[in-house]
Amino acid sequence: MARIRLGVNNCFAVKRWPLASEWAGILEQAGIKVVQFSYDLLDPRTPEPLLTLMVEEIREAVETKGLEIHSTFTGLAAYSFNLFGHPNPLVRADGFDWYARAVKVATRLGAQACGGHIAALSVNDWKNEARRRVVVDSIIEGVAALTRVAKEAGLEMLLWEPMPVPREPPSTINGARQILERVNAVSSIPVNLCIDLGHACSWSVDRKEDLDPYAWLRELGAFSPALHIQQTDGKADRHWPFTEEYNRVGIIEPDKVLEALDDSGVKEAVLFLEIIHPFEAPDDKVLKDLHESIKYWREYLSE
Repeated sequence: MARIRLGVNNCFAVKRWPLASEWAGILEQAGIKVVQFSYDLLDPRTPEPLLTLMVEEIREAVETKGLEIHSTFTGLAAYSFNLFGHPNPLVRADGFDWYARAVKVATRLGAQACGGHIAALSVNDWKNEARRRVVVDSIIEGVAALTRVAKEAGLEMLLWEPMPVPREPPSTINGARQILERVNAVSSIPVNLCIDLGHACSWSVDRKEDLDPYAWLRELGAFSPALHIQQTDGKADRHWPFTEEYNRVGIIEPDKVLEALDDSGVKEAVLFLEIIHPFEAPDDKVLKDLHESIKYWREYLSE
């Protein structure tokens, strides 16, 4: 039986509760112990001495509230970048610099892993098969090099998030398996996945299982020690909360998630609620939905 814990990606706090004492207090009140830290709350390129001051503030709040930062993750800001997939190699190098700094900040925050969105290819590069191979090869090389930085920094692993867009590899089960095989053949520390249950909605797939979040878990859950859970209808990347309103129309059922993870053979994993409300949503509703989602999942988890 796998050990499955419930955590929260603190993206819920972006622009609303930016102080570490605020979001840490909200999670403590909700009884959450494990956090995935969103870099929308701290740009890893923040200059010194402010970066050190922010890191110390976060670590103090986490320790005071009895929390654990499991990993750090790209947020909406970094998701807007092509990062390792930009058509210009100099901009790809800049993406490497962003991630190298993110890795080092992750260590300073006490995290064991860092990751997220890795790369987005341009439309023209994706359509041109020769260019696609060149850029994908460069992505693999870049992540392999990043593992050396991460090992030096003291991280245990990197997390690569499969995405719902074909230009943002991997977006299929076979594609994810191939990427893991390629990068781990030359990596310095393990590169694992962070499967998102709402990302099985790509407009271009290899087989029907690519559109089934439970198939992703059964086939690749053993390589995903961290997962993002969100309620979704399977038609788009919704990031809905697990409330009565959305559970009526959503396809994500906790018992099926846990059964699929058991089938995968995973030994230990953290399910991180990644609930993203529109910025115009009332702040009280954001908190209410977060608490209701935590309560809902607690009914299925022993921890």
